[in-house]
Amino acid sequence: MSANVPTDIRFSFSGLIKRGGETADHKDGWGIAFYEGKGYRSFHDPIASADSAVAKFIQGYPIKSTAVICHIRKANRGRVCLENTHPFSRELWGITWSFAHNGQLKGIKNKQLNHYQPVGTTDSEYAFCWMLGQLKKTFPEKPKQKKEIRLVIDRLCREIATLGVFNMLLSDAANLYVYCSTKLSWITRQAPFQEAQLKDADVSVDFKNETSIDDVVTVIATEPLTTNEEWVQMGRNEFMVVSLGKQVPHR
Repeated sequence: MSANVPTDIRFSFSGLIKRGGETADHKDGWGIAFYEGKGYRSFHDPIASADSAVAKFIQGYPIKSTAVICHIRKANRGRVCLENTHPFSRELWGITWSFAHNGQLKGIKNKQLNHYQPVGTTDSEYAFCWMLGQLKKTFPEKPKQKKEIRLVIDRLCREIATLGVFNMLLSDAANLYVYCSTKLSWITRQAPFQEAQLKDADVSVDFKNETSIDDVVTVIATEPLTTNEEWVQMGRNEFMVVSLGKQVPHR
C-alpha cells in the first residue's frame, strides 16, 4: 500500500491473511512492514497467517502508515523458518529499504554479492541483497535526482526477471517500486469513495466514512482483494512506481 496520508491497512490485511492457509495455500509464514516517517516497524511469523496470533494482533492494532508491504509465503526455495519470511529489510543511504517477492529465480545465487549478505536461504533475499548492492555500487551516495534511482531499479528488475518469475515489491518509505513478471493487480482509491467488499472474508467497509476528500490510496496485490471494485491487472514485465498513493511517471 502507498497513501498520501497515514492510513489504516487493517481492511486489506484482514482479507490477505485468509489466503495464508484458509482460502489459499500460502501457509509457510508471513510478514508485514510499516513505514512511519523515517521509522520502520515489522512483524513476522513462520506459521500460516490464518492461524497466527501475531496476525490477529495486527488486525486489532490500528497502525497508520503511508507505505506498507505485506507478504504471505508459499515456500519453494529455503526451509520454513523465521529468517526466511518476507519482507526483508536492509539499510542504504541512511534509509530502511524493504522487499518482498514471489516466484522462483534459477541461478540468482550465481550473481556476486558485494555489500549485503542474506541471513536466510531464500532466492528472494539473495535477489534483494544483490539489488541493493548494485544500487550502492552505482550510487555510493544518494543521487539528487529520484529518476536516476527509478531507472536503475527498473533495469535491475528486468535483469533478475530473466532468471524466472519476479513479482516484486520494494520500498524506501517514500516510494513503492513494483515489478510484475507474471501476476500483480492494483487499485487506486480516491474521491468519490465507495463501499468495498473483501473477497476472502465477510467484511466490507464504506470508505466515504473512513476518509477525507483529499485521500489517495493505492493497493497492489497478486490477485484483487475485493469483489466489487475494478482492479487493474499489470502487464508482464511492467514496472511501476507509486509515491503518496499516486503513480510516478517513469521516464
